Amino acid sequence: MAFLFITFAPMISIESLYKIYLKHPEICTDSRSLKSGDLFFALKGENFNGNHFALQAISQGAAYAVTDEIPEHPDDRLLPVNDVLKTLQALAGYHRNQFSIPFIAITGSNGKTTTKELMHAVLADTYRTYTTQGNLNNHIGIPLTLLKIKPDAQMAIVEMGANHLREIAGYCEYTRPTHGIITNCGKAHLEGFGSVEGVRKGKGELYDWLREQGGTAFVMWDYDYLREMSKGIPEIVSYGTTNASVTGVADSADGEETHLRVKFTRGVNINFIQTQLTGKYNLPNVLAAVTVGNFFNTDPAKIKSGIEAYLPSNSRSQLLKRESNTIVLDAYNANPSSMKAAIENFAGFPSKEKVLVLGAMAELGASSIKEHEEILQLITEYPWKEVVLVGGDFLKIKQPYRSFHSSAEAGTWLKSRHFKNTWFLVKGSRSMGMEKVLADGL
Repeated sequence: MAFLFITFAPMISIESLYKIYLKHPEICTDSRSLKSGDLFFALKGENFNGNHFALQAISQGAAYAVTDEIPEHPDDRLLPVNDVLKTLQALAGYHRNQFSIPFIAITGSNGKTTTKELMHAVLADTYRTYTTQGNLNNHIGIPLTLLKIKPDAQMAIVEMGANHLREIAGYCEYTRPTHGIITNCGKAHLEGFGSVEGVRKGKGELYDWLREQGGTAFVMWDYDYLREMSKGIPEIVSYGTTNASVTGVADSADGEETHLRVKFTRGVNINFIQTQLTGKYNLPNVLAAVTVGNFFNTDPAKIKSGIEAYLPSNSRSQLLKRESNTIVLDAYNANPSSMKAAIENFAGFPSKEKVLVLGAMAELGASSIKEHEEILQLITEYPWKEVVLVGGDFLKIKQPYRSFHSSAEAGTWLKSRHFKNTWFLVKGSRSMGMEKVLADGL
């Protein structure tokens, strides 16, 4: 089918498009999952062009299709715009401007999704809370998140991912957060940010927005760099292990060493919370969620019950049992900071029979070999039953461990070993698909 440049057609205004959206508030960007009455946005990418499916979407029941290319024989339900992606973001911003509720933005190198989920668990029983679903935290996912917020909303939590400078700043322009959290700034997406300093500058764009707009920041006070970065923000609410508005520490007084137990020492009327999260590295995530709940006057009993009921999923800090074996599945993503924390935490578990199953780390640019070498050096500091390495730059470094090109290959080998009464840590970057070792092996 032949297409024309959209400049030959009159553009629909955001105001007019918003009136249509109010009548058809379900947004679809993939014609394969379209439902009758949806508003279809014909997005383009490197390997696809949604404009080519606009008429198909109409025939499948879409109420309208927003396009920036039109066919030779157009349908009057095609809504022409200059740029579909920018229009989606502008529509999301227009919708966000209809609300005067708290909008809490979360970014950071590690822990942002877990923190988001914990915050939702804390707030949702008290407030009608809309939250980023799954990992929809990019230039498409964030506007889709905003457009799912209904008129009954009392609170919104928006996760923001980023791998280059000015990305968070762009998201803030149409999300307009009133409150914000940077979980941490570690060695993640170094290929795009260039350095840890670049990561701090990129993530710090959220603080820049809050500073300029008179917002509130929830700041992990243990991290000197976040204290420095947050200076000048009108309202700062601190949390940490000491010297903060809300303080707590990891506590294993009940003998539970695999699931994180947090004892609170200041700022909130809660003695302790027994979580279903593995790893002391989740302590800041729990403290952040408790601090946010406390700030918004949530009943301490509901804060406690919300976090204690939260069960991690989607390969994040999950503790799984497979017959006599125990698996720590933390394979949604990995960078040098989170990999180091996961290994050190796993090394402290009580079992003597421990196996590391690690996939390579991605998006580290020129630092990649060095960062993988440092992880290999860390591994040598602890006794392991086995170390299994998968793919990427692990394969480019001389090392004594078992290596495989894919998680499927590693899974096949693990299955052949018939492990009993053994603990496994499974971790790696998303591109490695490390959760596949469970299906194929463990």
